Amino acid sequence: MRPRLVVLGGGRMGEALVAGLIASGWAGAEALLVVEERAEQRLALSERHPGLVVSDAVTAGDGLVLAVKPTDAERSARAATAVGFDRALSIVAGATLGQLEGWLGQRTAVVRAMPNTPALIGAGAAAIAGGSGADQATLAWAEAILGAVGTVTRVPEHLLDAVTGLSGSGPAYVCLVAEALIEAGVLVGLPREVSRSLVLQTLLGSARLLAESDQEPEALRAAVTSAGGTTAAGLRVLESRATRSAFIEAVAAAAERSRQLGE
Repeated sequence: MRPRLVVLGGGRMGEALVAGLIASGWAGAEALLVVEERAEQRLALSERHPGLVVSDAVTAGDGLVLAVKPTDAERSARAATAVGFDRALSIVAGATLGQLEGWLGQRTAVVRAMPNTPALIGAGAAAIAGGSGADQATLAWAEAILGAVGTVTRVPEHLLDAVTGLSGSGPAYVCLVAEALIEAGVLVGLPREVSRSLVLQTLLGSARLLAESDQEPEALRAAVTSAGGTTAAGLRVLESRATRSAFIEAVAAAAERSRQLGE
């Protein structure tokens, strides 16, 4: 049976997409083909996803997802070109639409995407940009695939570097904040496990509050900040250390690095 989707690369993100597509009902495991060079990973994928077709060779399918490391992208894309695909979705960091279209050939409509690691638990944030041959149906196809593991936003390609700096790298910034808060809790006397539990729930609860409230972040922050109170004292220290500016500069630096990698 011709696979509905061929996923080139069975690493963490490739497997996350496969798991999300199966769980959402987009396709059954038997309708998906994962192409993975590492024998031990092929075995692991087969064991974790019964019915999934796993191979070390590319075969034709209705669509292609390129989910390999940047260093393997050109070789893998050219191997897919020999088989021939009408449409392809790339989640390869730094690979531009121009590069992808050159590797995959004119017959393939290409969509470039920047997902992030929360896709591993079905809570990702991705942005997509279509190439010269990508029509609305192709973009909708790509959205459906990435939508199985999170939210999807359409942007022009020149904004994907900004997306990389913000949501692509963003989980690392949040994890750094979590690390710092856990250490702070320990410093003021909490057992580490207690501090960790409180920090994780605080981050989770705050994210839900931001997502589910109709108020802007500034208003929600102000609601916790009483004049002369404890939160005001803590925020004063953060502002004095230019924490806000540090986040802005971090996103800008990551976006610029993404732009450099795509040159």
